[in-house]
Amino acid sequence: MTIEATLTSKGQTTIPKEIRDSLRMKAGDRMTFTLMPDATVVLRLKNKSLTELAGTLYKKGRKTVSLDQLSR
Repeated sequence: MTIEATLTSKGQTTIPKEIRDSLRMKAGDRMTFTLMPDATVVLRLKNKSLTELAGTLYKKGRKTVSLDQLSR
């Protein structure tokens, strides 16, 4: 998905609605910007809690760890 946006004189821009909707972004979400050597900018959302990420790293045959065990 490629969508254009404009930079204001204050260095601000709006993340296009299509992108916000696809990423389920909401007001107050945190993000990071990483400048890559080839001038690509990577935007990463920082709004996911540990419970929202539960199961995303699951691999068949691996032992699971509870949140209580992780907090020790």
